[in-house]
Amino acid sequence: MAQVLLVEDEMELARVVTRELETAGYHVEHAGDGRAALDAFARARPDLVILDWMLPGLDGLEVLRRIRSESGVPVLMLTARGEEVDRVVGLEVGADDYLTKPFSMRELIARTHALLRRLAHVQQVLDDDRRLEPRPIHYQGLVLDPAGYQARLDGQALELTRTEFDLLHLFMRHPGRVFGRAYLLDAVWGAHYVTGDRSVDNAVLRLRRKLGPLGDRIETVWGVGYRLQAGRGDQAGAGR
Repeated sequence: MAQVLLVEDEMELARVVTRELETAGYHVEHAGDGRAALDAFARARPDLVILDWMLPGLDGLEVLRRIRSESGVPVLMLTARGEEVDRVVGLEVGADDYLTKPFSMRELIARTHALLRRLAHVQQVLDDDRRLEPRPIHYQGLVLDPAGYQARLDGQALELTRTEFDLLHLFMRHPGRVFGRAYLLDAVWGAHYVTGDRSVDNAVLRLRRKLGPLGDRIETVWGVGYRLQAGRGDQAGAGR
C-alpha cells in the first residue's frame, strides 16, 4: 500500500481528502503545518507528498525546498494560488504537479494515481538500467548515473527533480530520437493527462534552464515533441 503524506492546515478539507485517499487504497499521514510536515516526512518517508502552499509557520514552498534538498519523492501541490506565475514558481522549486483549489476529488485521485504509476514505471526503468547499463551515460560535459540517480554538468551536481532527471535520462539514452508529448507523458508521468496539459513543456523548460548553455541541445520539433541533438563526437549513451 502506497503511503501519502498530506500537508493541509484546513482541517475539514484534510479530513475529506484523507477519507477519499484511504477509500482509493492509500495509507495517509496528515500534517497541519510546515514543521510537522518535515517531521512526518523524515519519519514516514512517504511515496508521495500532497502539499498545500499556504501553511502556518513554514510555507509550502519552503517545505518543498527542504524536501527537494534530500529527496526526489513526487510532490503534488494543492493551493488557492492560481496565477500562472505562482504555478511556475512552484514547478521551478520542484513540484511534480499542481492542482488549484477548488478541485474535484476525482481529479485529485486521478493525479495521485498518475504520479505513483509514473514512480513505479521509473523504478522499473532504473532497475533495468542497473542490470543492463550500469555505467554512467555521457553527453559532452554532462554525466548521468542511472544507478546512483545523479547527474553532473562539468563536474557540478545538478539539482533535478525526479521528473527532470527521468526526462534527461530518456533523452540521453536515445540521442537524436524524437519523443512526442503523449509518449513522454506515458513513459515519464505514467499516464496521459487531460487534453492540453502542459506538464511536458513545463518540465522541458525547467530542464533546459538547469542545463545552462547545454539546454539548447534539447530541441523542440514543432508539432511533434522533443529530442536531444546527436552531433558528431557526442558520447551520449556510452560509458567511459
